[in-house]
Amino acid sequence: MLMNHADIAPARFSAVLEAAEAAGRMVPPAFPLDATVAVNPFLGQAHEDLATTAARLARVAGLRVTRTGADYCEAIVSGAITEGDLAEALGGSASPLKPADTAMLRHAAARIGNGPAPHALPTVADLAAGATGIDWPALIDKCIGLWAAGHFDRGQALWSPAPGAEAFTAWRGWAMHDLTPEIAGLKGFCAHVACAPDTTERAILSAAETLGLTGASAATAFHRLAMSLGGWAQHARWLLWQAELQGDTDRTLMDLLAIRLIWDEALLVQTPAIAESWRAVVAAHAEPVVPSAEDVALAILQDAADRGHQRRLIAALDGAAPAAAERPFLQAAFCIDVRSEVFRRALEGIDPSIATIGFAGFFGLPLAHHAHGSDILEAHLPVLLNPAVNTTSAGDPAKDQADRITARTARAWGRFRQAAVSSFAFVEAMGPVYAIKLVKSALGFAPKPKAEPAPEVIGGMRPEAKADTGAAVLKAMSLQQGHGAIVLLLGHGGNVTNNPHESAYHCGACGGYTGEVSARLLAILLNDPETRSGLAARGVEVPDDTLFVAGLHDTITDAITIYDDGLPASRDGDLARVRGWLAQAAKVTRAERALRIPGASGANLPARARNWAEVRPEWGLAGCSAFIAAPRAATAGRDLGGRTFLHSYDWQADEGFGTLELIITAPVVVASWISLQYYGSSVAPEIFGGGNKLIHNVVGGIGVVEGNGGALRTGLPWQAVHDGEGLQHEPLRLNVMIEAPRGEMLAIIEKHAGVRALFDNGWLHLFALEGGKVAGRYVPGLGFADVTSQALAANSEMHP
Repeated sequence: MLMNHADIAPARFSAVLEAAEAAGRMVPPAFPLDATVAVNPFLGQAHEDLATTAARLARVAGLRVTRTGADYCEAIVSGAITEGDLAEALGGSASPLKPADTAMLRHAAARIGNGPAPHALPTVADLAAGATGIDWPALIDKCIGLWAAGHFDRGQALWSPAPGAEAFTAWRGWAMHDLTPEIAGLKGFCAHVACAPDTTERAILSAAETLGLTGASAATAFHRLAMSLGGWAQHARWLLWQAELQGDTDRTLMDLLAIRLIWDEALLVQTPAIAESWRAVVAAHAEPVVPSAEDVALAILQDAADRGHQRRLIAALDGAAPAAAERPFLQAAFCIDVRSEVFRRALEGIDPSIATIGFAGFFGLPLAHHAHGSDILEAHLPVLLNPAVNTTSAGDPAKDQADRITARTARAWGRFRQAAVSSFAFVEAMGPVYAIKLVKSALGFAPKPKAEPAPEVIGGMRPEAKADTGAAVLKAMSLQQGHGAIVLLLGHGGNVTNNPHESAYHCGACGGYTGEVSARLLAILLNDPETRSGLAARGVEVPDDTLFVAGLHDTITDAITIYDDGLPASRDGDLARVRGWLAQAAKVTRAERALRIPGASGANLPARARNWAEVRPEWGLAGCSAFIAAPRAATAGRDLGGRTFLHSYDWQADEGFGTLELIITAPVVVASWISLQYYGSSVAPEIFGGGNKLIHNVVGGIGVVEGNGGALRTGLPWQAVHDGEGLQHEPLRLNVMIEAPRGEMLAIIEKHAGVRALFDNGWLHLFALEGGKVAGRYVPGLGFADVTSQALAANSEMHP
């Protein structure tokens, strides 16, 4: 049956718009600076394996998504990758393009060497630049960036060009009067914008028609343009992410794509000499995304590198240590953050009556929080979740109101200092006064932030709700019994100076805020007599003398702040003992951490936090490589190098395996985002990295640019992964190790398609622990293969 043109056109238009929508979702979200969290830069490619992703991102961004062949050759020569690792990785690949044997795989690594990164398919702007000698891509970055900085501003700018307008509408109003393109040589651009359709969808369809893009070619052509927008597309993807968490949607991604298409449409119309070249590019975009033999070889080599690290990690986990027979005096619950592993090991080594626990730093409390003297609602929970409890640290209403007035006065003064006219007179009149402040800051004499009033739930909680919440959290922490005399609940954060990415040093499980609020609220809740009286009926036995205490671990200085939120004076002696242990552990931890940081020593780490010229106050989570959910006995006494997320979990106490499901679908996913952000910022810093800290300028409170304009940079700054001589993050995919029945893990993975895609496509590796030893490896397709110590030993002895 033949279709008439009226039937064909809507189908063609629908395919183009669907391609535009899909292209936007291929871009990862970028969270704003005030609550930065790590994001998986390959989030849009989770449905593909590494080799296919390499082919796709080579086409749309010119990226290599693995290390170079020369890097793998070096790892082979050093023994980090053995012949056994190569053989296993080669055997694990199902690609028909894979090398015939390990000798050919090593040859492929040598042949690839330090060869150039792939070239992305050119945009019309790229082709026009070659034909005219004008750098159109840079001009587009500048013009869109200048407009976007004002339009998306979150309070940094003094005025916004079109407050409240949708992005496409606001840009049209701007671009119809911006003569920059015409001065550069794009004649009639303002008129072209004025004549373009005034709705996003119609503008996309019109430009796609001019550019000759159909459903087949539009998919990667649109993805190419989205990637060319850099961090602005990622910010728009964040707006969509936030809207969808609330059950809504957001059009900004489509708006930005329409804007970028209109630029290319205008350039193609004005530069007919590139028409033939552009038709060839469109034809290339219409081809399926298929990995090359080089893509496959590099993906196998990366798998071999992963297996080399796994081999060493598995050897370190040689069986659970005997459980402590006596009740611990101190149980310290840390966030699972890899930086806690060093401190936990140091603390446990001080006294045998100390035990530590690992749990997500928001402590299972999904909070929407108002800080003292603030109207901003902060989401203190993983970005995968929605808040369910509203809290505040307002404290005394009169003091809260006074501090709000002080904050508003400070903001008004700041705007006066930066205003177009008053700024000149201000510098002349007030410069000498600010010189004193400048000297103090340069010498590190900035005042320490004061602790806020204790947080409280707005409207309070009924006794039943208190007991339900307390029991649920303690069960999730595998703390139904055996509590210490002191249970220390530690959030964490990083105290740095003059660092736009400060929130990235805070707690990812707390949405980029410190864990202070969550820890304090939980300690107050668990000490509440109404909570305690209801725990036993809910299967949790807490001794009467157990005291829950909240604290904050500063991961820059390793200082621990303990909050006295109504703690009884009768326990002052116990708390003094705990503070002494914490100080000893902090000293040991600083000495170990300083070994990795250029120019650092255990003694000067606190001073680095106050140094406003310090580009590496700490390494953050650089080096992260594993996530272990098991009883502490499985990892106690092992030096895991500050590279492992440690989550306490006892499957035998997990009725119905609800906690196991939470671990696999929340902390594991958050840890994978962290791991893959560090991976992406290490292997592809030009797109997935934040650039050079030394030339950063903050834009709109959203992100940073390098210098005075250009593309918005997202991801980790180069100084966060590189010490000036070499990478400090080894690019590996995260190894997830869980002590739980294999069948239960498989049932959960099968239930959650997004999580299954991460494991089936190799973005995460999963291992089953038994008795503290690795006993099984996940096989794509919902299976496990046994791991034997004999095979590991044989692998370790094999050298190429």
